[in-house]
Amino acid sequence: ILNRHLSRGGIFTKPNLLLILNPQSCDPTILPSKNRCTIDNRVTRVAWLNRSTILYAGNDKWCLDPRVVLLSNTQTQYSIEIQNVDVYDEGPYTCSVQTDNHPKTSRVHLIVQVSPKIVEISSDISINEGNNISLTCIATGRPEPTVTWRHISPKAVGFVSEDEYLEIQGITREQSGDYECSASNDVAAPVVRRVKVTVNYPPYISEAKGTGVPVGQKGTLQCEASAVPSAEFQWYKDDKRLVEGKKGVKVENRPFLSKLIFFNVSEHDYGNYTCVASNKLGHTNASITLFGPGAVSEVNNGTSRRAGCIWLLPLLVLHLLLKF
Repeated sequence: ILNRHLSRGGIFTKPNLLLILNPQSCDPTILPSKNRCTIDNRVTRVAWLNRSTILYAGNDKWCLDPRVVLLSNTQTQYSIEIQNVDVYDEGPYTCSVQTDNHPKTSRVHLIVQVSPKIVEISSDISINEGNNISLTCIATGRPEPTVTWRHISPKAVGFVSEDEYLEIQGITREQSGDYECSASNDVAAPVVRRVKVTVNYPPYISEAKGTGVPVGQKGTLQCEASAVPSAEFQWYKDDKRLVEGKKGVKVENRPFLSKLIFFNVSEHDYGNYTCVASNKLGHTNASITLFGPGAVSEVNNGTSRRAGCIWLLPLLVLHLLLKF
């Protein structure tokens, strides 16, 4: 609303208003500018202008814009209203007053604010470990919004990039996850959108531990592998692939874990087994031992070996003979 105020004594008060409007809410925030001017009480004509275009002269509407309406034209107030404010309405508005002596003008500047809006953002991306990526987030608004990127990850606390473009060189598996783009300009709440980054990498066997099981009992060998995409598992013994359902053996696979289950362990089952984990980026393997109660399993970096205790007996006998 743009106003021209006149006091009862004929003092003209300049429209001391700075209007800041949000087109989406049409909710004006009025701030004082403390600029005033005075004239005598012999006012003969009044008009509102936008730059050089006359909007209203007295009660007569000169513009064709239906959004501009006259609210009041009295001895104390002359005001118009612009409905459904647009960014193109921004600019200077002048109240012109004609008196017997000379004309007087006063000006108010209309500033239109626009809430932030993200108009372009990168799609979800899948990339191999070690490659470079670039994420884009373009936002509009008035004033121009600040764009920030943040990695949503417990391991990435404090990681923030203040730019429309986020460049990551040699991406690692730890840098996978959601990346949040936020656009803010203090007109409204920040606008937030996310991009999911999937980092592919070959399998890595993190756990492959041998186990000791007596004959006749149930035994399980486990092979755990981290990989994206998830690894496919295969089990081998003596270079022969083990097939589920044969010889009382079951293979149970999950996305990151494979189990080789023996329902009734026999002497024939003891020995070294090889777990192979593979995906489209590569493969890896680990040797795992199923042993009996009288054996010791030594595990080193995912491989295990079977070592018997019988070799200790000759040493004990020799030690006793030397004593005598």
